Amino acid sequence: MKFRTLGKTGYSISEVSLGTWQLGGKWGTPFDPKDAEETLAEAYDHGVNFFDTADGYQDGNSEKTVGKFVQTHPDVHFTTKIGRKEMPLTVDHFNPEHLTRYVEESLTNMGVDALDMVLLHCPPMQTYYMPETFFTMDKLKKAGKIKNYGVSVERVEEGIKAMSYDISAVEIIFNMFRLRPADLFFDLAKQHNIGILARVPLASGLLTGKFTADTKFAPEDHRTTNRNGEQFDKGETFSGVDYLTGVKAANELKERLGTDNLAATALRFILMYDAVSAVIPGASNPTQIDRNTTAADLPALSDEQMQIVRDVYNKYIKNPVEYLW
Repeated sequence: MKFRTLGKTGYSISEVSLGTWQLGGKWGTPFDPKDAEETLAEAYDHGVNFFDTADGYQDGNSEKTVGKFVQTHPDVHFTTKIGRKEMPLTVDHFNPEHLTRYVEESLTNMGVDALDMVLLHCPPMQTYYMPETFFTMDKLKKAGKIKNYGVSVERVEEGIKAMSYDISAVEIIFNMFRLRPADLFFDLAKQHNIGILARVPLASGLLTGKFTADTKFAPEDHRTTNRNGEQFDKGETFSGVDYLTGVKAANELKERLGTDNLAATALRFILMYDAVSAVIPGASNPTQIDRNTTAADLPALSDEQMQIVRDVYNKYIKNPVEYLW
């Protein structure tokens, strides 16, 4: 495992880290605490020292499980996200009263004295024009409740606007099907010493290259229920890519890149960008950890391979995805 610095935090974190949305259970299935604990342990054994969670993941069980783990592994860092566990999501969830309560609840869930990193969880665009939101985070930091803070965003423009404040990191969707952040946004983040966490790196599984036109998902799975943004921003499901189009694009990537392990190649592609502090693929059980962490050991993609990704993106994905996020 290789390590990179997470922006202003100074934390040295594994370039392949772990997202815990589906920790201890796949989307739409019940939480399994044994699977969750074993998944974290397996990730740690593979060199992962950074976990990304949120107060709303698995009804708070993700935070509790991650918190229990970091209490006995002081070399592990984490971020948790707040503001989205009470739906429907509104700007009111990011006012001083709500933020203060959410931070206290996350401290209780995780059983720690201070939170390494807190990210505002996909706040509406209006929130970025509410300075009291970010000044509240500054106060919580000064009070020792949090050590660093940042934002998890849907759109590039939100990440750019967030740099007006004293943030340490931005979590943003970036993958072979979502290339726009690599343009202006990455350069700005480097200039401001802002860490970048690449989320949804496999486009909800499309970039494993294992899905077909006939693949079925569980009834409660967001890949069934949110394809058109019925529950939350549709960009979080398949990165906003039309499903059948994504299957075609993934198959062409496999063929032209000459790989049967598109998932690892897709993660390695993200790590080609030095602005990225870490990529945070999820895992619902220990068996998926090896698949993810092998990406760190793959050789760098060639210029020709990088161009293939761009060509497939331009052919299948750019319109309309690039113009929406």
